Amino acid sequence: MHILFDEAGKLMTGRLMSEAESSLQVELDSGKRLKLKLANTLLRFEKPAPAQLMPAATALAATMELELAYEFAPEDEFGFADLAADYFSDPPSVEQQVAALICLQGAPHYFRRAGKGRYKKAPAEIVAQALAAIEKKKQIQAQIDAWTADLVAGTCPEAVRAQLYKILFKPDKNAPEYKAVVEAARSSHLNPLALLEKAGAINSAYQFHWQRFLFDQFPKGTAFPPLQAPAITDELPVAAVQAFSIDDSQTTEIDDALSLQGLGSGTVTLGIHIAAPGLAIKPDDAIDKVARHRLSTVYMPGHKITMLPDAVVQSYTLEAGRDCPAVSLYVSFDEATLEQKDSRTALERVPIAHNLRHDQLDSVITEAWLTGDAAAGAASDEITALQPQLAFIFRLAKHLKAQREVVRGKPETFNRPDYTFKLQGVTGSEPDGSETVLIGTRSRGAPLDLMVAEAMILANSSWGQWLAACGVPGIYRSQASLAPGMKVRMGTRVAPHAGIGVKAYAWSTSPLRRYVDLVNQWQIIACARHGNTVALVAPFKPKDAALMAVISAFDAAYTAYNGFQNGMERFWTLRHLQQAGITELTATLIKDNLVRADTLPLVLPVLGADGLPRGAHVKVRLGAIDEIALDVSGTVIERLDGPVEALDESGEDEGEELAAPLALAIDVNEAEPGAAEAAAGT
Repeated sequence: MHILFDEAGKLMTGRLMSEAESSLQVELDSGKRLKLKLANTLLRFEKPAPAQLMPAATALAATMELELAYEFAPEDEFGFADLAADYFSDPPSVEQQVAALICLQGAPHYFRRAGKGRYKKAPAEIVAQALAAIEKKKQIQAQIDAWTADLVAGTCPEAVRAQLYKILFKPDKNAPEYKAVVEAARSSHLNPLALLEKAGAINSAYQFHWQRFLFDQFPKGTAFPPLQAPAITDELPVAAVQAFSIDDSQTTEIDDALSLQGLGSGTVTLGIHIAAPGLAIKPDDAIDKVARHRLSTVYMPGHKITMLPDAVVQSYTLEAGRDCPAVSLYVSFDEATLEQKDSRTALERVPIAHNLRHDQLDSVITEAWLTGDAAAGAASDEITALQPQLAFIFRLAKHLKAQREVVRGKPETFNRPDYTFKLQGVTGSEPDGSETVLIGTRSRGAPLDLMVAEAMILANSSWGQWLAACGVPGIYRSQASLAPGMKVRMGTRVAPHAGIGVKAYAWSTSPLRRYVDLVNQWQIIACARHGNTVALVAPFKPKDAALMAVISAFDAAYTAYNGFQNGMERFWTLRHLQQAGITELTATLIKDNLVRADTLPLVLPVLGADGLPRGAHVKVRLGAIDEIALDVSGTVIERLDGPVEALDESGEDEGEELAAPLALAIDVNEAEPGAAEAAAGT
C-alpha cells in the first residue's frame, strides 16, 4: 500500500509501513522513514509506484484548463477526487486525482482551501480581480525583462534614467525599475553604478554628484516659498563706532564686523558686531521654519544654497553705508599689556563704514605693513586710514592666540594653506561641470584671517560663558581633550573646548548662515534685554527638548553639507588635473600608503610607498581618474631629497581631501529585491 500525504504544503508519496490509531510510518523512495499524522494523509493507492505517480500526475495537471476546472467544480465544498471525477471521468484514476490536487493547489485565485484536500470555489468577482492582477504582473515582468535587456545591451530606458538616484541611494525594492537594474547587474557581472554609467544613464559626473545631493537633502528643490523679512521694530541706539567687515568677495551673508575705540587712551575697546536677524525672526514663524529645515548654508565651488532667501539676508546683512541692527560685544583691553578688563553686550544699530574683501587685500595688509616694516604700497587711502586700528587688532589677535595656546597645552601648527576655487565660464545661475577651475592658495593665519578668527573665538567664548552665568541654555561645542579620537561634540551644557583652548564655545557669530547661531542669538538677546529675569522669558529653557532636536538635526545636516562640499572640491581638483594635463606631482607621505599633494588639496593612495617613513617627499605618477567615484590613485616613481615641512599636528583628519567611497543602497546579491573649526566658524 502506498500513501500520498501533505508535508508542510508539499505533496509527497511513500510506502506504508505501519499504522497506529492516529499516525503512520511511511518509507520514502530514498529509504528514509517518516512518522506522520493520519490527518495528513490525502490518498491511499496500490498502483502506480510512488516514483512514477508524481511525474505523471504533474504532466497531466499541466494539461488542465483552469477556467474549465472552475466551471466543472461543485458550488459547495469539495475534495480533489470530486473535481477529478467531474473533469476527467468517474471513477477517476489515481493519476487523475493527484493531477486535480496539483491543479487546485496551484490556483489559489480560483479555489480556496477548506481543509486537507478540501476546496471551495472563489467568488467570480474575486477571480476576475485575481486574473487582472496576474495579467498585470505578467506585463510588469515583461517590462522588467525588456528594460534588463536594454541595460545589458548598453542602453538606458527613460524610466530607469528618471529613477536613477532613487534606484542607487533610496530604492523601492519592489519597483520594476530597481528590479531591472538588479537583474541586469547580475547578468552583466557589473556593479549597478558601472552598469548605469555604461548604459548612458550618467552623462555628466558633475550633475551626478549635484543631483544626488539635491535628491538626498533637497528632494523638493532649493527654491524658497514667498517670504518677506519682518522689520526690526526695536528702538535701537546708534553705536558711536565706524565698523568694518572682513569677508571674501563672494560673501553676501555678512554676519560680522569689527570696530576699535580708544587708541592712544590707555584703554582700547574692541567691538565685535554680529548681524541681528534674531531681533526680527521669531521661533516658529515662517522664516524660522525655513531656516530650521535647512539649518545651514551649503557651500561648494562656484555656487551655494543659502539658509535664508537672499531678500531676507539683505535685510539684515552688515552692508557698508548703513546703520545695521547688531548684537555687539564690547571687550576692553589695557592698551599696553593687552590684559582684558571687562566686557558688555549691546543691542544697537552699528554704522558699517567698510566691507573689506580679504582676497583683494591679503597682499596689501601684510604683517610687515601692519607692524610698520613695509610701506603702504598699493593700499588705498581708506585702507591706509584703517592701518592703526588693523595693526592693534592684529597685535591683539596674536596675543589672544598665544593665550589660547597656553590653555591648549601646545601651539596650533597650521602649515598647510587653505585652497580657493574659482570657476571660469559659469553661464547660468549655477555651474554645469564644464567650467575651467582655478585653484589658488591662502596661507592659514594670514593677518586678516587671524583678526577675524580670534575675534569670533572671543565672541563665541564670551557669550557662551555669559549664557551659562545667566542660567539659560545655549548650544555649545566642546572637546574634552586633545587625545586622539576625542571628537568635538554639541550639547546644551557649558564645557571646555580643548582644541581651541577656551572654557566655553557657543557658535553665535554667523546667524545668517547657521541655524545654531540664530538659536544662540535669541538666547543672547533675551539676556541683554532681561538681565536677572532672563530665565523666565528666554525662548529656550533648561532641558528643552526643542534644543536637543535642533542639535540632532543640525549635526546630521552639517555633516552631510560638509561632506558634499569636500566631495565637490575633490571633483574640481580632479577636473583641474585633467584640464592642466597633470600626470605627475610631488607629494608627502602622511600615513600608510596615503600621500598629500604639495600644491593641491588632494590626498590619494599610492603604490610603492612600502617602507618609506611618514613625511617622506616623493614624486607620484597618477593613474586613471574616476570622476563618478571621485577616485584617483598613483605610483611612487621617485623619492625626493631635501627638507620637507613638518607635518600638520593640529589633530585634523589627515585624509580630509580623500573622498569617502560612494555608498550605494542597491545590492545585487539580495535574494529578493580644533582651531581650524574656529576659523570655519567665522
